[in-house]
Amino acid sequence: MTFEIDHRDINSEARACRIVTAHGTIRTPVFMPVGTQGTVKTIHKRELTGDIGAQIILGNTYHLYLRPGVDILERAGGLHGFIGWERPILTDSGGFQVFSLSAIRKLKEEGAEFRSHIDGSPHFFSPERVVDIQRSIGADIIMAFDECTPGDADYDYALRSLNLTERWLDRCLNRMAQTAPKYGYEQSLFPIVQGCVYPDLRRRAARHIASLGADGNAIGGLAVGEPVEKMYEMIEIVNDILPQERPRYLMGVGTPANLLEAIARGVDMFDCIMPTRNGRNGQIFTRQGVINMRNKKWEDDFSPVDGDGRSFVDTEYSKAYLHHLFKVHEILALQIASIHNSAFYQRLMDEARAHIEAGDFSSWKAAIIPSLSNRL
Repeated sequence: MTFEIDHRDINSEARACRIVTAHGTIRTPVFMPVGTQGTVKTIHKRELTGDIGAQIILGNTYHLYLRPGVDILERAGGLHGFIGWERPILTDSGGFQVFSLSAIRKLKEEGAEFRSHIDGSPHFFSPERVVDIQRSIGADIIMAFDECTPGDADYDYALRSLNLTERWLDRCLNRMAQTAPKYGYEQSLFPIVQGCVYPDLRRRAARHIASLGADGNAIGGLAVGEPVEKMYEMIEIVNDILPQERPRYLMGVGTPANLLEAIARGVDMFDCIMPTRNGRNGQIFTRQGVINMRNKKWEDDFSPVDGDGRSFVDTEYSKAYLHHLFKVHEILALQIASIHNSAFYQRLMDEARAHIEAGDFSSWKAAIIPSLSNRL
């Protein structure tokens, strides 16, 4: 993997970059649609590559390990072959999913014991096993196994958690060095900066990870219950330490405003289930603000879903029609909303890059964020 910085904003830490992987070049800032189980929910590949224009998608190690399983993925030639996706893929380590299974998992030095959310069967993830699984999945970028600390954790818990995450990281790096990729192309492992909301822990974690010289680095454990101002503070602290010459990936974030604020603080890569999950629940992101399509006020509004005309959703469907589809529980409603929101996120990243290149990113961000956060 190679990384080049093309442009820097003069009034912030925003930058426009290129990440070159075996499956193609990624222009940043970039938003990665979440394809948890080998699919971005309700969206066909032709929309992802066409109208949405996704450069890279994310898969989930925990879910793909359980179904379809490592054996099937290996026989298919990895996730790329299994789903027919020719562009880059990133896989998370499953750490967040194990974190979310707090009632049915147990953490210890060796790794994490957990029970499947599907059938209750017992499983075990060690750092080594997680690397092996991601080798079999075949993603271009894979993540180190970590513990995702709750946003409200006390200092002692956060310190113990970070200590464990750093020991697990060493084991992930060793396993990467001991094994080879399975499908004829290299994979890059990104360490993850943890430390909850405690500046000294975040600085310690960032310094340790900066010293490793990884192909890229991630910031985890944010947007998990802490105030948004604290999230931005942690991003600034970490990015002041992480190397400039490597991509920075903020995991699991967030709203359109969150993304732009994080770009201004030096983040290059994002993922979040919000565009598709919120879309399936009737929430539409637009340049004018956020729309709840289930509200009665839209039942006789025949204007386009969003007025910029750069997506077929914007030009072919009215608010009244989409409101009707949600009201009668038509599956098409979920598709239209998910496609629209995913395209909206991609266009926002494209615009951010264009304004970084033009040198007016900071003024553009300041002007657009208030409208993005409106509730219409």
